[in-house]
Amino acid sequence: MRSTATQADPLLTEGYRRCAQITRRYGTTYYWGALLLPPERRRHVYAVYALCRLADDIVDDEGATSPAHVATTATRLHELAATFRRVADGEPTDDPVLAAIGHSVRSCGIADECFERFFGAMALDLTTTTYETWDDLLGYMDGSAAVIGEMMLPVLQPRSPEALGPARALGLAFQLTNFLRDVGEDLDRGRVYVPQEDLRRFGADAAARRVTPEWRELMRFEVERNRALYREADAGIPLLPAASARCVSTARTLYARILERIEARDYDVFTGRARVPTWHKAALSARVLVLGPARPAQPQEVTP
Repeated sequence: MRSTATQADPLLTEGYRRCAQITRRYGTTYYWGALLLPPERRRHVYAVYALCRLADDIVDDEGATSPAHVATTATRLHELAATFRRVADGEPTDDPVLAAIGHSVRSCGIADECFERFFGAMALDLTTTTYETWDDLLGYMDGSAAVIGEMMLPVLQPRSPEALGPARALGLAFQLTNFLRDVGEDLDRGRVYVPQEDLRRFGADAAARRVTPEWRELMRFEVERNRALYREADAGIPLLPAASARCVSTARTLYARILERIEARDYDVFTGRARVPTWHKAALSARVLVLGPARPAQPQEVTP
């Protein structure tokens, strides 16, 4: 059932409808997972995702980071951040998507500093194309991924503050999955999100876009690192109320299955994208709705 606020405000109603459309088009795993939440909380997931998508679209636009366009891209990102902050503070807007995003931020009480870190990480994409070490990459992912988990916590309403660490780990796990799946696409944008020290360690060359024995060994290492993050995140699922646990469990399972698809492609992330079919996402959401979330895997010690 819609809240009184959105029933009385057609702009918000339209804004949340568009946020759901954006999520369904670009973030299908988030979309199907969020369907397991009550509508009042589901729309906040879509709004947070929509903000992230707006920023991503600016920095990932074709040619956005070329020398001729990077200054313009930086200006567009700054303008989005500034407009968002004003709307989040309650300033009126005629943009329905931003109106919905601002309403969600205020309704859920999402901390301002989360967005400072997020936009700071987005700005890094305009000037940084590689990361030397895993710790360097984690520094970037704090603002581009772990912070998304933090933004979602007020929406998911955990029963314990101990959910913070697992929420951050899940954000990191999701983004590392994206990085491993999208190596080829990121190369097209002039970026490499696999640590340079790992590439050297295994003698792998991402720029060659070839699946060699060295590339397979590198990817096996990164996939296991990724699965360790998912196991760390699993500890937070029992700390969530039932609907939130179903939502997170579904999104976590679907995202982790992308890793299985990468393995099934023999680690070829250059000639196509590893995908989990939409029917599979819908079927898993339905199963979790009926049976509840699967028991999380027990964390294991993994050497990164």
